[in-house]
Amino acid sequence: MLPSDPHPPPPTGTAAHLPDEAAITRLVHAFYDRARGDWLLGPVFEAAVDDWDAHLDTLVRFWCSVLLRAGSYRGNPMAAHRPLGLDDQHFARWLALWDRTAREVLPREQARHVFKTAERIGRSLRIGLEIDPLRRLRRAGDEPACSHRGPPAGGTTGSGGDKSSGGPQST
Repeated sequence: MLPSDPHPPPPTGTAAHLPDEAAITRLVHAFYDRARGDWLLGPVFEAAVDDWDAHLDTLVRFWCSVLLRAGSYRGNPMAAHRPLGLDDQHFARWLALWDRTAREVLPREQARHVFKTAERIGRSLRIGLEIDPLRRLRRAGDEPACSHRGPPAGGTTGSGGDKSSGGPQST
């Protein structure tokens, strides 16, 4: 007899990359079981969360709303995270644990999708909380402007005033 697949296929009629609500619930619970015992994240959660059952229900609604567009979450993640004193190390650790847990709990395609979604959410939170290290460097002038923008008006660079067209130059 073959062992049963720990990652059952998605129900008929759903996109293969989307976990269903039961899978999201398993993921959220497994992740927070792990995060609560983590050396870096555990103390943050223990200080911030009084009622774990209610918190887990809220997080399941959040992830169902994000991943399945369920519309069941009502809240403000930015406001919830602002008073916690988080830094980039917290977000990197959160994302690493989320990825590891997703790969253990979900089929590969779903794990990849929830990881990419978590990356975008984490990036938005870091920017909104002003703890994105690249944004700080750009604001301080220690890093070039965002790469999606062209050179500043007039074509000058930030050092020495050299003109640059960004293309091949004739001599």
